[in-house]
Amino acid sequence: MAVAKILTLLVGIAIGGALLGVVVGLIGSMIFVAVLGLTMLGRRDWVPVVYNVRSLGVRRWTTAVTALGLALVVFVFTTVLMLASGVRETLKATGSAQNAKIIRKGSQTEVQSGLLPEHLRLLSSAAEVASGQDGKPLTSAELVVIIFATREGAESDEIGTNLNVRGVGPKALELHSPKQLEGRMFRAGTSEIVIGKALAGRFKGMRMGGQVKFARREWTVVGIADQGGSAYDSEVWGDVDQFMDAFARRPAFSSITMRLKDKSAITALQTRIEGDPMLSQLEAKSEVDYWASQSEQFSMFVQFLGIFVAVIFSFGAVLGAMITMYAQVAARTREIGTLRALGFRRRAVLVSFVAESVILAALAGGVGTAAASAMQLASFTTMNFQTFSEMSFRFHMSGGVVAAALGFAIVMGFAGGLLPAMRAARMPIVRATRGG
Repeated sequence: MAVAKILTLLVGIAIGGALLGVVVGLIGSMIFVAVLGLTMLGRRDWVPVVYNVRSLGVRRWTTAVTALGLALVVFVFTTVLMLASGVRETLKATGSAQNAKIIRKGSQTEVQSGLLPEHLRLLSSAAEVASGQDGKPLTSAELVVIIFATREGAESDEIGTNLNVRGVGPKALELHSPKQLEGRMFRAGTSEIVIGKALAGRFKGMRMGGQVKFARREWTVVGIADQGGSAYDSEVWGDVDQFMDAFARRPAFSSITMRLKDKSAITALQTRIEGDPMLSQLEAKSEVDYWASQSEQFSMFVQFLGIFVAVIFSFGAVLGAMITMYAQVAARTREIGTLRALGFRRRAVLVSFVAESVILAALAGGVGTAAASAMQLASFTTMNFQTFSEMSFRFHMSGGVVAAALGFAIVMGFAGGLLPAMRAARMPIVRATRGG
């Protein structure tokens, strides 16, 4: 066993070292070629570059096939980045920057947390807490429990997924104001629930007037809330007291949400909690920061897995670009010889072929990124590994995603064009002018 572990470690180090060497070599080559290109500014050495770029339109078929392969890889890469960005943006959009979320220290999620009524009483009297429309402290004790929901039309009750069920108090509408509410809010003391719009029609009973069974009770859907694409769109809400009884959680609840008088008051609230022996086992975060932290592990996993797949695909795309560029060099040996006989340097030939490959890849990257942007019209559901419940979100395109996708395309184009360009630059003049 020890020998196997050592061998595995050595293989991992070797693979990691090889990949690092490739990356370092590729970056170094890009810098070297870029420097060569800059030294050619203002000289007629740019003629081969212009000639090769114009030739892209002449060889339409090979150009189109190579660009398609590169565009598909960029599409996959961009979609993965949009997926991870969509998760982050969905959770960042949850809650308000003026709300504070109180959970127990060491708890990564509300489900793992546990607070008591005296915590609510002490925090409600804090000077940092704002007052509601009735003049009372704007605080809400909330219970979050995970249930299993069966999908609509499923052949078996075992086909479904986990969902968050959130018990909230009478201040919920002031603290978490929905953009739109179809129907009405549940009444306190009853078995009524409100579901997020992302759940409507996707699970058994989750429709206006439907009956949903969990915690040994039947619950009636009286409203469908649109929370603007936030994580709350994937939750079921009901009366916190009813949920505490149904799930046998009394007197403990999961968290406290409170409205602060000012965003900056979160620091004073954190200081108050740390200095009070009765509250020192709790921690306070901005509600926006709390939900943003819920996306870290999942978005990192999505990015790692997606980028790994995209890199594997990119080897095929780079190989295709390399074969195409080698074919271009073979088909243009006389042209290369003529350019060299006219006095153009090897560096001009090298830069011209690399530029041709990079420009082709950049165009393909633009096509792949534009195609991936259409994914913003689609919604996606997945399991959040931190909360172990399903979440609905949309793909999100940002400037950072576009820059990363185009950069990835350019790197592929450079990698695919470098070796053929070196072959073209090293070709003897006499041999080239004779056609090989």
